[in-house]
Amino acid sequence: MQGHGYGQPVKQPPHTAWLVLLRVLFVAIGLFSIGFLAWTMLLRLAAVTRRSLDWGLFIAVLAADILSITLLAGEPGDEIHTSSGYVGLFLLLFTLVAAIAYYLAADVRHFLQRQQAYAAQRTAQAAYAYPGPANPYTAATVPTPPAMPVGPHTPPPMPHTPVPRPPLTTPPPQRPAPSHIDQVRAELDELSDYLRKHDGRPGGHEGGR
Repeated sequence: MQGHGYGQPVKQPPHTAWLVLLRVLFVAIGLFSIGFLAWTMLLRLAAVTRRSLDWGLFIAVLAADILSITLLAGEPGDEIHTSSGYVGLFLLLFTLVAAIAYYLAADVRHFLQRQQAYAAQRTAQAAYAYPGPANPYTAATVPTPPAMPVGPHTPPPMPHTPVPRPPLTTPPPQRPAPSHIDQVRAELDELSDYLRKHDGRPGGHEGGR
């Protein structure tokens, strides 16, 4: 028995710039040939899509171009004078316009479907390569940390309690050193001695006469 398999693999479509270049090229071939080579657009489309409808339209456009060329070739001169010539010209221009419109619409739709199929195939391959958990209810949502090995005689770690620190106290103001008081006292004694000596001089007190 086979497992979940894939269908026919879808090839990656060409780059968009390359596709646009091909479309412009084939449309230009039909326009510059005045419709005589309009069948080339349907031939390229039928070769890409490989559908029976596109092959049938290619044969129809080719037959219409051949018929229009035959009618235009039956004109006696370079200009169109007969009804068959006008019919051939109308058939040629109508086939050119219809071929361009159908070719562009069908080519764009075909490669757009291929791009969508290729993107869906890549998404399915990525989902198959990386499957999700089988049971979402049993899937672990939070990882469990590994348990620390504890010996038979190892006590469990005690919680660390911060030790409160004593409040900072402001140191008491320092008293001035006694040397400064002694210096002031000595200066006062010297001043007192000086005043005594000054008062003890003769003629020091004019009021003792």
